[in-house]
Amino acid sequence: MFQKKPSASEVDGVQYRRAKTWQIICYACNAFVGMSVYSLIGMASYSASIGYGITTATVGIILMLARILDGFTDPLLAFVYDRVNTRFGKLRVLLISGYLIEAVGLLCMFNLCSSKGFGLPVFALTYIIYIIGYTVTNMTAQTLPAIMTNDPRQRPTIGVWTTALNYFVPMAMSMLIYTVILPKCGGTFNQDFLSTVCTIVLIIAGIGTLIVCAGISAYDKPENFEGTNKKHESLKMADVLEVLKHNKPLQCYIASNASDKLAQQVGSQAIINTMLNGILIGNMGLATTLSMISMVPSIFFAAFGAKYVGKKGSKKGIVTWTCVSMTITAVLILFFIFTDTRQIGVIGSWNMIVYVLLTLLQNGSNMCITTSNNSYMADTIDYELDRSGRYIPAVVSGTYSLIDKLITSVAAVIATGAVALLGYTTTMPQPTDAYTSSIFWMTLAIKYGLPMLGWVITLIAMPGCPLTKEEMVNVQKRIADKKDALRHEVIAEHMQ
Repeated sequence: MFQKKPSASEVDGVQYRRAKTWQIICYACNAFVGMSVYSLIGMASYSASIGYGITTATVGIILMLARILDGFTDPLLAFVYDRVNTRFGKLRVLLISGYLIEAVGLLCMFNLCSSKGFGLPVFALTYIIYIIGYTVTNMTAQTLPAIMTNDPRQRPTIGVWTTALNYFVPMAMSMLIYTVILPKCGGTFNQDFLSTVCTIVLIIAGIGTLIVCAGISAYDKPENFEGTNKKHESLKMADVLEVLKHNKPLQCYIASNASDKLAQQVGSQAIINTMLNGILIGNMGLATTLSMISMVPSIFFAAFGAKYVGKKGSKKGIVTWTCVSMTITAVLILFFIFTDTRQIGVIGSWNMIVYVLLTLLQNGSNMCITTSNNSYMADTIDYELDRSGRYIPAVVSGTYSLIDKLITSVAAVIATGAVALLGYTTTMPQPTDAYTSSIFWMTLAIKYGLPMLGWVITLIAMPGCPLTKEEMVNVQKRIADKKDALRHEVIAEHMQ
C-alpha cells in the first residue's frame, strides 16, 4: 500500500556510505568542546585587562596577532594530520592531544597566571598555547563529516545536529555565565568570575572530547584516508597553494563564509553583548534570557534547512537562506531605530515580544545558512578528491581556515577599536554604564550592520561556484569509478 521512498543511492546510482544516527550525535557533541571554549575565549579581553593590566587598544592588537598566528597553524596541522598513524588511530589521538594543550593554555590564561602580577608576555604565551591546542582539535573535527558520510541527504543531517548543539551550548553557557555565575561574583567582570567560568568550561569540553572520540572510533582506520591515486605522496607546502589556486568551490566558500564569520565574531565579543544587553536594553540577565528563549524554537529551522539542502544542494541553500537572513535583519534594524530599547527589558511589553520573534526568525535563518555551510565544506573535500585524486581533508579545511582567520583576525581589533572610539580606552563597558546615542548607533552598526555586509559578499561570490546539486552527483560517481578501477589494478598486480 505504501511504497518505500527510494534512497539517495538508488536515485543517483551511487553507492553512498552512511553514518548511524548515534554516531552523528556523538560527533555533534564537539560543540561541547568548541562552543564552550568559544564562550570563554570571548572574554579574553577582560582577562587581559583585569588579570594582566593590559590596555584596551593593546588587547585588540594582541588578539589580532594571535588570530593571524592561528591561521598559519591551521595548514601546518595538515602535515601533522597526514603523518599521525598510531594503533589508537589518527583522529582520536589528535582530538585528545588538542584538548589537553588547549586546556593548559586556558587554565593558565584565566586562572593560574591571572592577577598574579604577570603582564603582557605571559598573557601572550598562554594565548599561543591555547591557539596550538585549538588548532589541533578544531581542524581535526572539521575533517570528520566528509569521512563519516558522502550521502547528499545525510550530510545536511549532520549539519542539523551540529548546528543545533552549536547554538544550544553557547545559549546554555550564556544563561549559566550571565544569570548564575555573574550575579554570584558581584555582578561585574572580575578575577573570581573569570576563574570560575574557566573551570566549568574545561570540564564540559573534556566530556565533549570523550563523546566525540566514541562516536568516530569506527571511522578512525587507515583505509578511510586513501585517495584515488595508487602512489601516496607526502604533503608539501606547495599543495596548500595548489588547492587554493585550483579549487574554485573552496575560493567561493572562503569569500562567503569568512566575511560572515568576521561579522559574527565581532558581534559576539563580550564587550558588544554587554553594550546591547546591559546598556541598550538595560537588563543583562533578562536580555540574555530573551535571546536564549528565541534561540530554542529556531533550532527547528535547521531541520527544515537540511531538507531543503538535501533537495537543492548546498550552494542553493547558502544563497537562499542568505537572502532570508538579510530581510529579517533589515527589519530588526528598523525595529531598534523606532522603538524604546529599554522597553525590551520589560516583561510582557510588546517591545519584548517583537524582539523575541524577530530574533527567533533571524536565528532560524542563520541556522539554515550554517547547515548549508557544513554540507558545502564536506562537498568541497570530495570535489578535491575528484579533482586531484588525493584525499586531503586537512589541507582543504586548513587552507580555508588560513584565509578565514587572516580575515577574521581583525574581529577583536574592530570590537575594541569601536568601544575605544566611545571613550573606553583604559576600561571595558559594564552593564551599569549610562545609555548614550553613540553607544546605540555603534552597537547597531556592529551587531546588525556588519552581518548585512557579509551577506552581500556571499551573494556576489556564490553564483560563480560550479558545485551544484547535479555536479555533486557526478563527482561522487567519478570518485567511485576511480576507486573501483584502482582496486582492480591492485588485485591484478597481486595475481601476477
